[in-house]
Amino acid sequence: MARSMTAFARNTIDFSWGSVTCELRSVNHRFLETGFRLPDTLRQIEMPLREVARKKLNRGKIDCSMQLAFNNSDDSVEADLQLAKRYIDIAEEISGELKNPAAISPLDILRWPGILKEQNIDTDELLTAAKKTFATTVEQLLEGRQREGEKLAEMIEQRLVGIEAQLVIVRDNLPGILADQRQRLQQKLSDLKEQFDNDRLEQEMVIIANRTDVDEELDRLEAHISEIRRVLSSKESIGRRLDFLMQELNREANTLGSKSIAGVTTQASVELKVLIEQMREQIQNIE
Repeated sequence: MARSMTAFARNTIDFSWGSVTCELRSVNHRFLETGFRLPDTLRQIEMPLREVARKKLNRGKIDCSMQLAFNNSDDSVEADLQLAKRYIDIAEEISGELKNPAAISPLDILRWPGILKEQNIDTDELLTAAKKTFATTVEQLLEGRQREGEKLAEMIEQRLVGIEAQLVIVRDNLPGILADQRQRLQQKLSDLKEQFDNDRLEQEMVIIANRTDVDEELDRLEAHISEIRRVLSSKESIGRRLDFLMQELNREANTLGSKSIAGVTTQASVELKVLIEQMREQIQNIE
């Protein structure tokens, strides 16, 4: 099944002491890369969260932000005044070295790490709640990736049908193209009958037919189309495999164009490359 690397998920779970909000953003990337913005109290679970992401996701750049909200109470917010004083002493010492020191704002002090203490809650309970919220949000992200992946698979299927239509056009026109080429060659040699006998003419036609034979390319294109459809139905990570198949499709389309001796096959080659490029752009977002 195709699964997009581009998705968004946001989830808030309420608990007796407050709530945890987790937001995940995912975009395409060659590998799996995770970034976290966590409150200080949750920093210790960053590695376990990365492990959860690694087990669920194969590719993509994942940005995660988590926020804690505590129920209102008289002791819900406290400040570490001792730590704040140490920060102020250091800030004033640095200011003394500056020619134009800036005033220290109390609001700025509150933003410094560790100044505000969160509500006194059991640490294990808090960490468990954060892990649960993250896992639930990852599942939502996977669902979003799956939905978008299905849309991408539909677009790819439409292009595959378009490629098959071009292959039918080429196959249907090949006999007529070779017949026209034979007629033109006979006309050019009509004035040279003394130098070229019928056997030589047939030999020339065989050479031309071999040079312009595209049955092998058409067969390989059809085989690649079947493989793409098989890969799209796979439950594994398929993005890199599809990208390789796009390269192979493009190779055969180029060969088809280089062997072209008629406008219809040249046009088919161009149409094939347009359809392949459209698929390739969509496949860049598939996991």
